[in-house]
This record gives sequence, C-alpha cells and structure tokens, in this order.
Amino acid sequence: MSESARLIQPNEYLAELSRILESGTFSSAKRLMNALHPADIADLLESLPHSQRILLWELVNDEVEGDVLLEVGDEVRESLIRTMDVDEIRAATEKLDLDDLADFVQSLPEKLIEETLHGMDKQNRQRLETVLSYDEDSAGGLMNLDAVTVRADVTLDVVLRYLRRMQDLPEHTDRLIVVDRYDQYVGVLGIRRLLTHDPERSVADLMRTDVKPVLADTPAQQVARLFEDHDLISAPVIDADGRLLGRITVDDVLDVIRDEAEQSLLSMAGLNQEDDIFSPPVRSARRRAIWLGVNLATAFLAAWVIGLFQATLEEVVALAILMPIVASMGGIAGSQTLTLVIRGQALGQVGRANTRWLLSKELWVALLNGVIWSSVVAAIAYAWFGDAKIGLIIAAAMLINLLFAALSGVLIPLILRSLRLDPALAGGVVLTTVTDVVGFVAFLGLATLFLLG
Repeated sequence: MSESARLIQPNEYLAELSRILESGTFSSAKRLMNALHPADIADLLESLPHSQRILLWELVNDEVEGDVLLEVGDEVRESLIRTMDVDEIRAATEKLDLDDLADFVQSLPEKLIEETLHGMDKQNRQRLETVLSYDEDSAGGLMNLDAVTVRADVTLDVVLRYLRRMQDLPEHTDRLIVVDRYDQYVGVLGIRRLLTHDPERSVADLMRTDVKPVLADTPAQQVARLFEDHDLISAPVIDADGRLLGRITVDDVLDVIRDEAEQSLLSMAGLNQEDDIFSPPVRSARRRAIWLGVNLATAFLAAWVIGLFQATLEEVVALAILMPIVASMGGIAGSQTLTLVIRGQALGQVGRANTRWLLSKELWVALLNGVIWSSVVAAIAYAWFGDAKIGLIIAAAMLINLLFAALSGVLIPLILRSLRLDPALAGGVVLTTVTDVVGFVAFLGLATLFLLG
C-alpha cells in the first residue's frame, strides 16, 4: 500500500472516492481502490448506493475479487455476483483457501454452484465437497483441510526436513497434528517444541496428547468459546470415528464471534447483519413490515387493556399522566434482566442447574430497586397532585410491575430457547407486551379499587 493511501483514514476513503467519481477520473478511483486491503474495499462497496457500487466493482483487480466477495454481506455479494459470468466467478475463487471457498460457494445460486464445482479439478472438488457436507455453522463447516500432519515414530530432524521441502506453511500454523497410519488423531506437536529441542528426539517424546480435538458437528458457537477459553490459534477437527479431517484457525473463529455480536444486536430490531443498508426502499420496507406489524398487534393489546379502565381514567385525570411511568420502568428493568440472560445463554452460563438461583436473585434485585424508586415516585406524585392515595397506588403498581419484569426477563429467554426460537429476536416484543399489560392492569386496577371503589 502506498504511503498516501495509508495516510487517509477509512472514513475519508468514501468522501475521496465520491469526489473522484463525480469528476469522472476513473483511473484515479481504480488506483485508490486497489491500494486498499480487500476488507477495506468491501467496507467501501457496502457504503455506496447500488449504482456506484457496481461501478466501483468493475474497477477492482481480478486478483482480489474473491477476497472482497468474502468480506461483504450476503445481500451485497449476491448483487455483485449477478454482474459476473461463470468464468469470472471461477477466476475469483481460484486463490481462496478451502474454508473461505466453501463459505463463498454456499452463497451462490444452485446452478452456479454446480458450474463452479464442475470447473474444479477432481481433488479440490472432493475436498470442497467434504467441507460442504457439514453445516456452515459447525466445526466441519469452519475447518480447512490444510493441516500439516506427522507420525509419532519419526524424529524431529525428519519433520524439519519434511517442512523444508514444503517451502511454506499454511497460515496460523502454530503446531503440527500427529496422526497414526490410519489418519486417527493422536496429538499435537508445537512449532516451538519442534524448533527448540534436540533433532534426534522423536515426535512421540515431545507431542502433547492432552489437547482434545473438536468433533466436526460441534456448533460454531461452542468452537468460538473453546478458542476464547483456551487462547487457541488452531484446533484439530475429527469425525465421529476419530479420523482427522482438518483444522480450524483463529481467523475463522473471529468471524463467528463478530457475526454473533452483530446478529444479537440487530435481531432485537428484527434485522439481519447480512441486510444491505443501501438496498431498494421496497425491499427494506417489506422486511421491516412484519416486525412493525407484530409490534402494532402488541400495542393494540395494551390499548385494549387501557380501554377496560376508561371510566377510571375519566374520573381521575392524574392517572393518565402517571400511567406511562409504570410501564416504562417495568420495560427498562425487564430489558436489563432479559439482556443479561440472553448473554448468559450465548456464553453457556445459564441452564437448568442455575435457573432457580438466577430467578431468585433477579426478583430480589427487582424488589430492592422497586422499594427505592417506588418511594421516590410516590413522593413526587403526592407533591404533584396532593393526593396520598395516588402516590401509594403508583408505588404499589410499580413494585408489582418490576417484579413481573424480572420474572419475565428470566423466563422468556428460557421458554423461547426451549421452543427453538431466537430470544434476541422475539424476547423484546414479548417482554414489552408483558410489562405494558401488567403495568396498566396493576396501576389502573388498584386505582379503580381504591379511588372509585
């Protein structure tokens, strides 16, 4: 990368490219684009409307097209692939690692997948089909088949001569994988041990047999946890019979962690991290319409509950003024609990064994906060309207709603997970409905009973 390109901050690339495109000097745009890392090019493409995106895509060097396509989201990738023919797609994928190629191929239309596979040599096609046979969100789907293997009965000198003949090692090779003559996993030999011990010693003397391999069907989320907990750079992958299949490297795990973080955030709004921010308005509106419809239905439910106490509201106008406070406090408290529980589920910290303790703890937290803040609200309501009953009623309603919010915040994610639904996607809507309905019923119900009864 040139010095001038390094001096430009990422957020300045977009402004610079927009200026160049407006001036029509495409040669300058091409030089600027191809001075960037593929990930930076992908960020720029995702930051542009469709017409400019396609224009810039034509300026990207053929050598990095495959890497750029891997970095963009699914929807953007599909729009770019539609501008390419089969030969261009095949050329873009030639230099990709096998695990990256598997990710790329799975995003292609079925017809293009067949044509792309047909254009590969037999060995690479078989290797790719091995990876594609596993779910993309599993260890088998993440793995690469480039593992360097050695036997336990050879000396370190033999291993070193073998590595020299290779001339290069796969990226993130921190250890060699030891297998027997039937490719059964035996252990690992760290590169540091290989380089710092007597070459006449055998692999069996120095290899580690306590490093557990990852089963190919292990969910990607568990793989990410394993790398995080044990500070791994790579991990061997085996099938159910213990036969070595390949290895997973830290760069693939980082992608899993990033995608999970983005998806957890966007799911709460009913969105997907692969959605194109610059997609056509009709397409974006269609995606969001369903989510808005669900929220509208829950809003009507809350409105219907309020309507049941219409007479009470007409008699005591102060209730209409104070009513949103009860629902809002319950919603915020419930969201705090809900977020913690969803995070605990994602990290594997919440399960049947500790649910009862967690529920008890959150109820105590709600009770303590409820006593404190309901007292504050009661005092403000009394000072505002000069009616002690109204102050006591809103305090009691808030306390009830905070307890229900804590209960819902713990139970809703657990119930949704048992139903195989994403708690991050549906939990917020359900929680809001519960805290609104319970808050309105508690506040208006108590008011009806003690003010108009």
